[in-house]
Amino acid sequence: MKTITFIAITLLAGAIAGALLAIMNQGIVEPYIDQAINIENQNAMSQGEVINSQEFNAYRLWQKSGEIAAGTILGISLGALFGVVFAFARDSIPGSNNKKKALILAAVMLLVIYIVPALKYPANPPAVGDPETIYYRETLYIAILTISGFSALGLAFLYRKLRNSQVKKIVVPVIYVGIIATAFMVLPPNPDQITASMDLVTSFRIVTGFTISVFWGLLGLILGALWDKTKPHETAKIATV
Repeated sequence: MKTITFIAITLLAGAIAGALLAIMNQGIVEPYIDQAINIENQNAMSQGEVINSQEFNAYRLWQKSGEIAAGTILGISLGALFGVVFAFARDSIPGSNNKKKALILAAVMLLVIYIVPALKYPANPPAVGDPETIYYRETLYIAILTISGFSALGLAFLYRKLRNSQVKKIVVPVIYVGIIATAFMVLPPNPDQITASMDLVTSFRIVTGFTISVFWGLLGLILGALWDKTKPHETAKIATV
């Protein structure tokens, strides 16, 4: 393994995909967040709370201006995780080239890390949810994320151990579905009722799901292309005299 090359292309792919995610969010997701925050502010003012609009607008501007940097950092973090998993599982993933292999793995990680947790605890805009329950809700989300992620990781090891290809293609998904179904039944529902417009909530969930899906697709495409170009899995040849 060419370690430096592997690290470089992994971090580069994550940084590019993360920056593009942030740019997409600026144009697609942020308008819905603004709508939700306006509803939240109106509710607060109706209860007698005073909100300084200039300070609030300055804060939102600061948030948006830092989004690309935050997205890049997030992309690097997820890119590093993706690269390690890809290096480990590459030989077991179907596909005629590393680009196709990386896209398949990206789809699996999108399912495990985002879609499955979102089915139990869907993303909500800022106007939805009692601030008093935020830590409890975060704990529930981390719980389903951890169960999904570590179950998939453990089953990946099992997949490599099983020799019968037909058996493992059936057994591994069935075990994963069983674990997730059990977790869905055991974990409690979201404690907060949705009081905001369902049109706003549904639109927010759709656009966030879209941008996250594009992010994982880009991450797989970029890393796979860079892998095919640099071939970090090949051991560097040492010249002999």
